[in-house]
Amino acid sequence: MVWFSSKLLLGHEKCESYLIFSGETDLGNTFRIFLYFLGLAYCFIGLSAITGRFFKSMENVVKHTREVVVIDPVTKTEIIKHEKVWNYTIADISLLAFGTSFPQISLATIDAIQNLGNRYAGGLGPGTLVGSAAFDLFPIHAVCVVIPKAGELKKIADLGVWIVELFWSFWAYFWLYIILEVWTPNVITLWEALFTVLQYGLLLIHAYAQDKRWPYISLPIARDERPEDWVPEETPKQESHDKVECSEIIHFNEENSDTVDIFSIHSENHRDRLYVRVPQIDDAENSDRDMEARPEDTCLLTIWRRQFVDALTVESQESKKMNNIYIRIARIFWQLLLLPWRFLFAFVPPCHIAHGWISFICSLLFISGIAYIVTKITDLISCVTGINAYVIAFTALASGTSWPDLVASKIAAERQKTADSAIANITCSNSVNIYVGIGVPWLIDTLYNFIAYREPLRIQDAGGLSFSLIVFFSTSVGCISVLVVRRLVFGAELGGPRLWAWITCAFFMLLWIIFVVLSSLKVSGFI
Repeated sequence: MVWFSSKLLLGHEKCESYLIFSGETDLGNTFRIFLYFLGLAYCFIGLSAITGRFFKSMENVVKHTREVVVIDPVTKTEIIKHEKVWNYTIADISLLAFGTSFPQISLATIDAIQNLGNRYAGGLGPGTLVGSAAFDLFPIHAVCVVIPKAGELKKIADLGVWIVELFWSFWAYFWLYIILEVWTPNVITLWEALFTVLQYGLLLIHAYAQDKRWPYISLPIARDERPEDWVPEETPKQESHDKVECSEIIHFNEENSDTVDIFSIHSENHRDRLYVRVPQIDDAENSDRDMEARPEDTCLLTIWRRQFVDALTVESQESKKMNNIYIRIARIFWQLLLLPWRFLFAFVPPCHIAHGWISFICSLLFISGIAYIVTKITDLISCVTGINAYVIAFTALASGTSWPDLVASKIAAERQKTADSAIANITCSNSVNIYVGIGVPWLIDTLYNFIAYREPLRIQDAGGLSFSLIVFFSTSVGCISVLVVRRLVFGAELGGPRLWAWITCAFFMLLWIIFVVLSSLKVSGFI
């Protein structure tokens, strides 16, 4: 065992690759590994920070409403109603699941682009996405089960939609095994990759049909009554007001201002105080002021400037009032650690512009940039240690890039009155991981190989990936079975008696450890 560990750390050949400067190769392997893992952890912190800003913009996108004119059947008068553009179910499957899975999707896509011209697919993308699916299903479920207060029960309100999402999640991995081992073993054709991506559209259609209870397509399962406020409103923290001529801008002094409750997309309360309300100027007035400075532009510039001020603030007023000097120092140290990321992400435009779409796109660009750095660091770790890239993908990369999924589901399990979005985020993210996260990169590579070589894409170590799929499928059956038993015994999937909640949590974590150990041993050639 000692010989094996030294072989991993020292290796037989010196890794000549480097990240920033060539002098890295003169450092000891152990020190290089420490530095690269430290850099990887810091990138994961950056992913968490930019994901918070991404969710703020996504929330503004989903909150967008449209005016609908209806005729009152009694008075025959026109009534203007405001309806949300986004359907709840579609928002969960598309924006929410896609947003939490975007670090993995970016990593896999970048890995595919770097492998253009190579007849073999890259190993980081598929390995990370399958490992991320296991992390989503087991550790995140484990956290969500124990999050509700003692004795509090939270169940899935729309069981039919969850069953549809669960079906497509399981089918995604079953489909992946078919194309890897049955139809065209060890290779992926252009049509297989294309059909993998198209199945994401089928998932959206099927889930929407179930939500709307379309005949002949939806399951005949009654939906429990949804609460009027999908997410209870939180009491705002200490406020500070900056008066400007055109509006009143409200700021909140929070320790974790980069973490936002993304699940208020389900709230019917339109007075969300986490966001600045910029007054709308009448179109008729705007037509007469084309050459003048618009007041709302001034407001947006003020908000944008405030982003930089908040990013450079390392201690809030609330923290200054703390009596415990050690906790205060720890918080200051954490804010200093986050400061470079927060300053960089302050360049993302305010999420009030264009209903949040500009901020949404800019956040994706930052996530892609961090994902690119993560792929380079991971290649270096594999090069220096000699550890198979799949093993690193199953463990470090999968856990780090799945952090947004964990935060999102934790918030939902903590604040929502039902378990719908907490569990839907897990199952939908797993579907997105396959249909988009693996489908799109493989489509890019297979299309290139088809045009350049008239050959399909070959999968290196497809046997290891297929083995991981079998282990994941087997352990996931155990996970879902426990959720079903909890529904039958306690009447809810999350919460319940404290002892049984912790036992469930421990069982889910054990399933994850079994997946990681068996998959790593298979890829490394020990089994």
